[in-house]
Amino acid sequence: MNAQTPAPVAAAKGIFINNAWRPAASGRTVPVYAPADGKVFAEIAAGTAPDVDAAVKAARAAVEEGAWGRLSATERGRLLVKLGIAIADHAEELALLEARDTGKPMKQARADMVAAARYFEFYGGAADKLHGETIPFLNGYFVATERERFGVTGHIIPWNYPAQMFGRTIGPALAVGNATVIKPAEDACLTPLRIAELAAGVGFPEGAINIVPGLGEEAGAALSAHRDIDFIAFTGSPEVGVLIQTAAARNHIGCTLELGGKSPHVLFGDTDLDVAIPVIVNTVVQNAGQTCSAGSRLLVERGAYEEVVARVAERFSKLRAGTPEMDLDLGPVINAKQKERVEGFFARAQEKGVPVLAQGSIAEGVPEGGFYVTPRIYGPVPRANELATQEVFGPVLSMLPFDDEADAVALANGTDFGLMAGVWSRDGSRAMRVARKVKAGQVYVNAYGAGGGIELPFGGMKKSGHGREKGFEALYEFSTLKTMIIKHD
Repeated sequence: MNAQTPAPVAAAKGIFINNAWRPAASGRTVPVYAPADGKVFAEIAAGTAPDVDAAVKAARAAVEEGAWGRLSATERGRLLVKLGIAIADHAEELALLEARDTGKPMKQARADMVAAARYFEFYGGAADKLHGETIPFLNGYFVATERERFGVTGHIIPWNYPAQMFGRTIGPALAVGNATVIKPAEDACLTPLRIAELAAGVGFPEGAINIVPGLGEEAGAALSAHRDIDFIAFTGSPEVGVLIQTAAARNHIGCTLELGGKSPHVLFGDTDLDVAIPVIVNTVVQNAGQTCSAGSRLLVERGAYEEVVARVAERFSKLRAGTPEMDLDLGPVINAKQKERVEGFFARAQEKGVPVLAQGSIAEGVPEGGFYVTPRIYGPVPRANELATQEVFGPVLSMLPFDDEADAVALANGTDFGLMAGVWSRDGSRAMRVARKVKAGQVYVNAYGAGGGIELPFGGMKKSGHGREKGFEALYEFSTLKTMIIKHD
């Protein structure tokens, strides 16, 4: 294996229903491009409405008539743990497939497999611990609640972390007892397809996990609008999130939406920069910046701004983008469209005169057809500029100075998004005050995105979406509460 082209990876290309592969009803396929060189290296089935309908019917049968619906919570948990172990056992194979499919460095792909396995281990352990409660009521009555599965849940997952997102969304749904239908992103879905095979191999009954790859406007639209889905989970853009929520509303079902962010780091002058700066830089270049929770805005107390600029610029100037096997700081972005999008931000920033403070480089020897962009820092970015308000989804850091604590909070909350935030200060009282005032679903103090956060409830405010994934909260999202009132006197 050389530094330019990853080794060939075999991947299934069909529709996965009832633990078996089948071609798309249309007979069509979709080419899969390697971001590292821009070349087609695989195909996936182009699922459409008939395939989605077949998958939903299989899921419904599994949960209402089949072996999956008859399993106890403990038995479901054991299967989930077995799948986590199988992912760990096949981690290198899966990491290579993920790197080839997404372009990310191998070290990131390997870390993603650790996280994917952990999701199934975590929810395997939680499956039999979702308890109800008793409620004191009138004399002569016994009242209890229990958490109940919805039935069939739909899942539309993005291309930036296919394996992780697969575990994150179906782990809790399966733990509760739902049967699942997954529409992965057409740009990167090969690891979910392989993990589905592993699930069948460890004993998941037919119909528990069904996957319909294909185009969003075909398979994704059909799944979100299907009348026999009981709940739907989506991660993606705010624009598509509106379509998903509208479709769910028409069928009177619930949904969780995770729709990206423009997450700030709020850095005060007393921060330990030796600790903070490596974390801050990593949060925006990890996965080539294609992370919903990327810390893409660095808000710095004005008195420390110049020093922080110098320190961050020095680190950014050493960053290099390369192929997965080069295992550098970042890889290419996912496709030509995303490369064009990121470079469009560059061009408009230049037109507006927003200064480039530093930029990394693209390593020598990368294939000419790859989708590489140079990581960049801009600053000071005007507060109304799109670099301060819009999600780039690329390795781009915007720096903005603030005057005082109140200004920092206003600036941190000054976008339509509210997914994550980081607050950096040695003054614990100040850090706590700011953390509580920032409008975001997760707020870190003197840290950011620690350890993947499998156990930590995750989700957004404002246009970053609603509902919570990860942690125990996800079990509540994928279940419904039933109250039973029993008169005994």
